[in-house]
Amino acid sequence: MNARIGERGRVTIPAEIRRQAELHKGDAIDIEVVPEGILIRQLERDPDQAWFWTPEWQAKEREADEAIAAGQTTLYLSDEEFLAALESRMSRT
Repeated sequence: MNARIGERGRVTIPAEIRRQAELHKGDAIDIEVVPEGILIRQLERDPDQAWFWTPEWQAKEREADEAIAAGQTTLYLSDEEFLAALESRMSRT
């Protein structure tokens, strides 16, 4: 499998390799130059954060990213603003 070094030295790991190695956005990896070439190892995840990497949670993360990209979210600049909007919605039901 081939990859190219892009702008600012970035390399995209091909999707097939990411799937096989179960690599996900945010995973920590170690890159080492060895006599045989370049070795890339996935670093262990924090066990306290394992819930984040479950397929169910990752599906929800993708759903949230899509909603943000589509402009289907509301930004509240303070807790008070959020709570007022929530209270307003609750009083309408």
